[in-house]
Formats: sequence, structure tokens, C-alpha cells
Amino acid sequence: MNDPNPKAARRATATVGAEAVQRCILPSCGASYGIREQIYVCPRCGGPLEIDCALEAVKQARDLPTLWESRAASRDPRDRSGVWRYRELLPFDDRAPIVTLFEGNTPLYEAPRGAKYAGLSALHLKHQGCNPTSSFKDTGMTVAVTQAALLGARTVVCASTGNTAASLAAYAARAELQCAILLPQGQISSAKLAQSMDYGAIVCEIAGNFDDCMRLIGELADEPFIYIANSINPFRIEGQKTVAFEILQQCEWRVPDHVVVPGGNMGNSSALGKGFDEMLRLGLTVRLPKLSVIQAEGAAPLAHLFASLESKGATDCEDFPDQIDFVQHPRTLATAIKIGAPVSWKKALRAVLRSHGSIITVTEQEIADAKAIIGRDGIGCEPASATTVAGIRKLVGAGKIRAEESVIAVLTGHVLKDPDYVSNYHRGTLSFGLTEQGGAPKPLHITGAFRNAPEKIAASKNAILESLERRR
Repeated sequence: MNDPNPKAARRATATVGAEAVQRCILPSCGASYGIREQIYVCPRCGGPLEIDCALEAVKQARDLPTLWESRAASRDPRDRSGVWRYRELLPFDDRAPIVTLFEGNTPLYEAPRGAKYAGLSALHLKHQGCNPTSSFKDTGMTVAVTQAALLGARTVVCASTGNTAASLAAYAARAELQCAILLPQGQISSAKLAQSMDYGAIVCEIAGNFDDCMRLIGELADEPFIYIANSINPFRIEGQKTVAFEILQQCEWRVPDHVVVPGGNMGNSSALGKGFDEMLRLGLTVRLPKLSVIQAEGAAPLAHLFASLESKGATDCEDFPDQIDFVQHPRTLATAIKIGAPVSWKKALRAVLRSHGSIITVTEQEIADAKAIIGRDGIGCEPASATTVAGIRKLVGAGKIRAEESVIAVLTGHVLKDPDYVSNYHRGTLSFGLTEQGGAPKPLHITGAFRNAPEKIAASKNAILESLERRR
């Protein structure tokens, strides 16, 4: 892409805030609502909402990349954020009370060991665990909490498997809003729970799973002083879509062949799909990357639906089912994606079908070993993130990704989000219960192919040298 004139770049400042609306994504409805109406689903049909950013209002779109690049040296708080740097495509004006912790600006790492493991010539990892609260949730939460402040909400609430709670708690603290989080009791990493407590959130531990927490969130949504911050909230998706912009900027506006993400509540894949689609519509790219979603085998409702659609040849991106068979009792050690009823499945499915990507599952063993390989590249991630590299390996084996193609895996959380998982893998004590039909729970032990357990040795120089030699 040719660099535009710098003066022209400075003129590319028209925002979409005044023109944007909230629109139902269902073709049979398509109803639109004001951008400051406090709604989360379509009041007319109950369908998912997304922000229609009126891209036709964006002037001199070709100059935007230069404008965004020029902000890298700015001290303006909006420019220091990897989300608000792209504010021309966000549904706010310059008077918005932006709540930011300078999220975004996350690295795109080369991963040579991961590439070899997956069967690729090269692999890049977009590490969203490098955000302020160590997960990708921050890129969406800065926008959602800003909207909450604009609406005059007193309390922000979310259901969470841990990362959303930590992120909302931090941004609510910055905005001086009350924060309440609903967590499935005993199913959250202690590290994630510690973050929420430290940031001052009211922690409500619910007897049930994440989907039970989401049911309660639905019941709270009609309270006017409460603002819901889960990914059912279309403003969350607006923040998270900027990760697609940042990926393209880091790739010098060359579109990767594949982008692969974990699949939990499906907000991340929905947002990336929207972001890449907006860049295509603005003429800043010429095609979409194939977007693929990877789910844990025990929590994979969308992967099962996708497999059914593929078998029937029913993969029209504008004509997908209204129903999905949710998983009543999801099971996986990757707690961030232990979700059986993802609220954003329709948006995610649409994004995958539009880009001709895939949705597949990986086993607990595949997740654990892929996670260890990511660690060997000196990067590390939480268990859910590792589904991407595990999934890429399967997609390469199935011929859906070629070895020479450019591939980016999105890592969603930091390695220290679940330190117990890491320790148990390397010590050989990682396991979880599976229920056999008609029988009692039976533990499944993960035999780590890349274990690196601590070794007890004598307190002497020779003992240390002998250990080094054995491990050479």
C-alpha cells in the first residue's frame, strides 16, 4: 500500500460516532436502535445486536493507516491505547469519558518451535495476555465501561470464568463504578479470582456452572442502574475488533492466510471477524483471512454444529440455523473456555463461514502438550490459549492449512493466569474427572510429552554439573 500524503492523513479524522446504530444481525429482522439505548439483544426479536458503524461516513479511509501509525509517539491517553488509537471506527465522539489502562499494543511473536510442532514453515502468536490484566478481555472492557459511564450506570456486572471478571473489576475501579461478578463456585483459577478481589469487585460465587451465571445475568439486565459487560454486549465487541486492525498493522497490511482463536463464549472470534470485515469494506485490505475457532472436546457446541453443517454442505454464511444444541455439563481443564452455551455463537459462526474457516475440537492431551510447546518458545500462555496451536496442528494434518501459508494464533491469556495447571503438567499430576456412562467419575491423567519437572539434587557444584550434563 502506498503511503498517503501526511497532510491528507491528518484530515482523515471523521468518526462514525454520530452515524452508528445498534442493529439486529438476523436477516429476517435487521431492526436498528440508538447507539445510547441500554439494550443487549434485539427488543423486537431477541436476536444478537452489533454496532453498525456506518463505514460510508468515513472519509479518506485510505489515509487511516498513516494516521494510526503517527499516533505511536503521541502522549494523548487515547493514542497510547491500542484500542482508542483506532477511534475513527468506534461509536463515540471526542467528548466520551474514555476509561483506559492503555490496553492493546500487544506483541506478535515468531514461534519457531511452535511452527515445527504444528507442521508449518512459520507461525506467529498474537499474545493478548500482555494486556493490563493479562487477557484479551481488556480490549473490549475499555469500550464497555466507557459506554457504562456515558449511560450513567452505577453498577457493572458480568458472569465469568475468571478473565472477564478480572478485567471488568479493573476498569470499574478506574471508572469508580461498583462492580459485581458472578463466578461458578470452585471452578475458577485462584490467580484470576485474586485479581478480582484485589481490584475491589463484589465476588458472588454461584452454585452452578458458567451458563447458570449467564442465566442470572439475563435476569439482571432489566435493572436500569446495572450495566452488563459480557460479550452479549455489542460494545465489548467494538473494542475487541481493534485487535484485527492491530494485527494487520503489525503485518504491514498484508493479510495473513489464517487467524486461529480459542472458542469459549465466542466474543473474541465474533470481534475479529467484524474487524477484518470492516477493513475489507473500507478497502484497506483485499480479502479476509480464514478465521478458525478451536474448542475443547468437552465444551464444543459450536464445533458440533459446524461439523453437522459441513456434512450437509450447508455453509451459506447468511443462512445458518436458529438453534444450537448446548452442552449441559461442559468439561475441560481450560477453564476460560469451559462454556456449554456461548452467547455469541451466531456472530462467531457467521464470521467463520464468511471467511471459509473451520471450527474443530482438540483433546485435553493436545491442549496440554501444545501449551508446553508455546512455553518452550519463551512465550507461555494459559491453557485455553493453547487450543490454537493444538488446532493448527490438526488443521495442517487435515490439509486445511498448508505448511507454507501465513498463520497467526491468538493467545488470549498470560501463563500465570493458571499456574497450578502448569505445575501439575510438568510434575505429572495433571488430571481431571470423566464420567463413564452408568459409572462413577474416572480420572483422566495427562501424560505430558514435554514435561520439565524440578529435580532434587545435592547442594554441590558436581551435582549441578552432572544434572546439566544429563539434560544436555
